[in-house]
Amino acid sequence: MTNKEAFELAKKYMPGGVSSPVRAFKSVGAEPIVVNRGFGAFVEDIEGKKYIDYMLSFGPLILGHRSEIVVSKIMEALDKGNSFGITNMYEIELSELIIKASKVIDKVRFVSSGTEAVMSAIRLARGITNKPYIIKFDGCYHGFSDSVLVGAGSGVATLGIPGTPGIPKEFAALTIVLDYNDENALEEAFIKYKNQIAAVLVEPVAGNMGVVLPKESWLKKLRDITKENDALLIFDEVITGFRLALGGAAEYFGIEPDIVCYGKIIGGGMPIGAYGAKNHIMERVAPEGPIYQAGTLSGNPISVASGLAILKTLIKDIAIYDRLSELRAYLTYTLSKMLSEKGIPHRINEIASMFTIFFTDKDVIDFKSAKTSDTALFGKFFRNALKEGVLMPPSQFEAWFLSTAHTKDVVDTTLEKLKKAIDLL
Repeated sequence: MTNKEAFELAKKYMPGGVSSPVRAFKSVGAEPIVVNRGFGAFVEDIEGKKYIDYMLSFGPLILGHRSEIVVSKIMEALDKGNSFGITNMYEIELSELIIKASKVIDKVRFVSSGTEAVMSAIRLARGITNKPYIIKFDGCYHGFSDSVLVGAGSGVATLGIPGTPGIPKEFAALTIVLDYNDENALEEAFIKYKNQIAAVLVEPVAGNMGVVLPKESWLKKLRDITKENDALLIFDEVITGFRLALGGAAEYFGIEPDIVCYGKIIGGGMPIGAYGAKNHIMERVAPEGPIYQAGTLSGNPISVASGLAILKTLIKDIAIYDRLSELRAYLTYTLSKMLSEKGIPHRINEIASMFTIFFTDKDVIDFKSAKTSDTALFGKFFRNALKEGVLMPPSQFEAWFLSTAHTKDVVDTTLEKLKKAIDLL
């Protein structure tokens, strides 16, 4: 069966043929591929074509596809049972590792997705402060829940829509949307909504409008203004957690939030999410406190075992972060040089082992500037690269990721293929 035939079949049974909109490849004008398997830095489609993968399942696979360490741990857990609805030892071990690595939380609660983690963190913030409003930032994606699918990047940006029908305006009105990196707008919001703001929710490095870095003073400003106004600071580290550093963005930038949300890497590609905070906050969560949150598959033994294998590896070999950062810098420097030689305006925003190429001559510091990127040119670049065997995220507004399986040889091969893709632009 070809990719095209399989996708036509998928469309008979799933909306748009997918379980998540970006997988339809609509914004890049390409025929979707249907994956058969992954191995190391590669995926292979059902036609047998191999691609060097820089999506990595949108971030969780920091050790690459089908890592022996991860597969072995999953099989060990699976041999004992796939779900219990009761606390298991893998869950306890992973919670201990997350807390020790983060250094900013005392307790953690597992859920089944990043969306659930953020939903729970918002409820916790509102329950503690007894205030209704949440501040988020235009282009930052925090899952598809009603509170935060307003001014969301990533998926809705890829589709070119502002939000979604089905969210009552009264509900959305409790979310204040500001520009990322705009300190003046932040100050004005706290004046306008004095004593009504429960929390500021932020991706410390935005990853869902493409990679957008915080200005030097931005995260400190968020920390200071929330403290001054008895509001909580929530870091959405679903992408950056264990990606920027072992302690995530909190460690990387030296800023301590009140609540941290995790996902992706802590499950190594299995469904998972988590949120954590200091004891005085987490003691308000049921069953210790009155703020309710629950889930049948929360702390699922297979997901937490997978995450346990990942975190043990990262803790054992902390130099992984430096190696990945150096390799990313080599890749992006050479890629930028190729684009410049071709006379193509671009910006590459990068940090640790993640980056985004924007086809624009403007510095990208927020969602407005991200949207100046030539998405039609990106689509052509994507299609050219796909033909050459390089799989990047099928959206201008997503991040590329590297894994430990991306060796120097793999990156050199990538650059050869991308050179051909660029020459055809």
